[in-house]
Amino acid sequence: MKGFLLIIFFCAFVFGFSQSKVTNIEAVVIEDKSDPRALEILKRVNQSFKENSPKSLSSYAYKSYEKISLDIDEDSISQFNKFFNDASILKKKREKDSLNNVSAKKIFANSKLFLWERAQEFLYSQKYGEKINILDNRISGLRQPIYEMIALQQSNRDKLPNQLKQENRGLYRFFLTDTITLDGRKNFVIRFREVNFKKPDKKRKYNGVIYVDTETYGVKKIENFSKTKNDGIITSTWTYFNDKWFLAQETVKMKMSNMAMQEDDKEHPEQKKNRTSFGTYAFLTSRYFDFISPIEENKSDFKGYTFSVKSADGKSLNLYRTDPLTDRERNTYKTIDSLGRKYNIDSKAQILSGLLNGQIRVGSLDFAIDEVVNYNLYEGFRVGLKAKLNENFNPYFSPDYYFAYGFKDDQWKYGIGLDMKTTLEKNSYFRAEYYNDVTASGEFYRKLWSFKMRTMNYGNNINNDRYFHFRGASLSYNNDISNALTLIFATRRNLEEAMFDYSFRNRGASFDNFSTLFTLKYSPNSTNIMTPQGKSLLDQKFPEIYLNYEQSYKTLGGDFNYSRFDLLFLHNFKTMLGNTGLRLYGGIVLGEAPIWKNFTMNGLASSRKDFNFNLTSYLGFATLEGGKYYNDKFVAYYVTHKLPLYFKSFGQNVSSFDFVLRGTIGNMKHPEYHDFRFRKLDHLYQEVGLEWNNFLSSYFNLGLFYRVGYYTTPNFKQNFAIQFKLKLLDF
Repeated sequence: MKGFLLIIFFCAFVFGFSQSKVTNIEAVVIEDKSDPRALEILKRVNQSFKENSPKSLSSYAYKSYEKISLDIDEDSISQFNKFFNDASILKKKREKDSLNNVSAKKIFANSKLFLWERAQEFLYSQKYGEKINILDNRISGLRQPIYEMIALQQSNRDKLPNQLKQENRGLYRFFLTDTITLDGRKNFVIRFREVNFKKPDKKRKYNGVIYVDTETYGVKKIENFSKTKNDGIITSTWTYFNDKWFLAQETVKMKMSNMAMQEDDKEHPEQKKNRTSFGTYAFLTSRYFDFISPIEENKSDFKGYTFSVKSADGKSLNLYRTDPLTDRERNTYKTIDSLGRKYNIDSKAQILSGLLNGQIRVGSLDFAIDEVVNYNLYEGFRVGLKAKLNENFNPYFSPDYYFAYGFKDDQWKYGIGLDMKTTLEKNSYFRAEYYNDVTASGEFYRKLWSFKMRTMNYGNNINNDRYFHFRGASLSYNNDISNALTLIFATRRNLEEAMFDYSFRNRGASFDNFSTLFTLKYSPNSTNIMTPQGKSLLDQKFPEIYLNYEQSYKTLGGDFNYSRFDLLFLHNFKTMLGNTGLRLYGGIVLGEAPIWKNFTMNGLASSRKDFNFNLTSYLGFATLEGGKYYNDKFVAYYVTHKLPLYFKSFGQNVSSFDFVLRGTIGNMKHPEYHDFRFRKLDHLYQEVGLEWNNFLSSYFNLGLFYRVGYYTTPNFKQNFAIQFKLKLLDF
């Protein structure tokens, strides 16, 4: 199982392999700076990438066949079997049978430890976009496919390789060494090594080599070697078709671990010196073929999400295999499939799959992991359980419930709902729900936010106790108009009450509210796949737009007639100066509304502490006091810029810095309507910060922030804050 999980992690980052003949290599003096000639060529590669890309064509189509496995090095198989068959070497006591104790040695004697095959079809049209059809798929040990896994994409298929990206230029040193001919075309030979790569006597001088076509400045091939010989090689090779460079093949050999062939003998410790071990490797082979351009462009061929699964039972893979399976590969399916049935690997794999979307699957129930424990200043620690019946219960009807308890307010919260799907081809369903809960006043609506965005926002109310209670029911309709556009329309009838000392226009703190809510998400570049569990976001790409429009009515017992808008715009820019991330957001309330329908300014700091330390928030300010400021209109920005400067951290890790700038300004037309202590934020509030990525080689980024401008105080501690952010959350 360990090897299986390693392969899943490994698949998301692979590149490729091929062989070439290199001659007449020039002598190069290695210095700790790149060769200017090599940098100039790489600059031309970057400038020509769009012109050389297949996506500069009006349309195209091609297929691929991929095979991923975990095995012993092919040159060591015969030696391995000799040791395996020697009973005197492998003699040991039998242990209780379990998945973790199944002898990998016995499996490797006749088969691989893991095998995964996949065939895909790639369609592209400048008019309709990209469509990827998974033609067939088979994973050893699994009866049910992991859809998020089978849709993983190799990084070099339609992207500029990482080694060539301008923002990564500081991670490598490049040296022009030669020109050679490959497939009848002349190529520059550029060798490279990592910045933190020091060359001991027994290790390589370079990490890899890049072959660049001298005429078009397209990349012909990249080879990336491990630092230690025989520990791995990753290579991608392109072919010149229709005046563009298409990825033709990829192969990876990467060492995963060593497997000892002799157990420790406590009675004869000297035998440790004679212990024999074999390296286990992850292998990937990918072939791309049947290139066609242009193609007949039918709109129906591009409908739905980016990915579509045509088949996933493995029965048609023989139509796409570029080479027949070996005896070891055929035995792999037989051996590992039997182990999968015996140890119920399917259920464990489904748990792993669910974690990608923030849930744990147990049979017919999906449990939301982001509802288990939270913390805010009003409820204190909030623990809860949220479960939803999945497609194993019924493919069209999905009931759900949740309950939660706050230790500080000593109150139970709960809700129950039902999703009723109108189709299984995309997200399209009606939802009815009843709820009794509390939430922070003045927050942005987070409907349609990704799991990663919601996770980053967990610490938003650690120092905010301005909460309101809401009890009511809603009916909504969710529909994915296309892969890029999602719409939700909801109608709600609530009883709402401030849970702090508050009165709105001398009418108290409790009101009836009947309203409609229109939510839009536009994400033209993100990739999604429809699975039996529903739509799954595979790759969140920018730009993205989130829009909410709430309209309250004085009908059906409602006390208000206001309009509330909020908008969030996300984007990333890559330039020669580095990566820039941008969040622009704002909102406005038209008409009279209680304070919880206005906007809090997402402060994370505390007025009760001398030292500001908090977790990052997707829209929060590290130095701004939580729950202190409210506006009925505001705009804000959040800018991050990754500096293209890298330095060696502990171990083999490389760190970098992000510059951060946040600011907001707004106003409130009638602050006298709200009888409680607060301030409007009507001058520009700004804070600047520096984030240390990969802090001390940990999984966290450390941020130091300081308040600047109008709201700066003489007290340094009030202006200063420290933030931690989980590295995996990225921008």
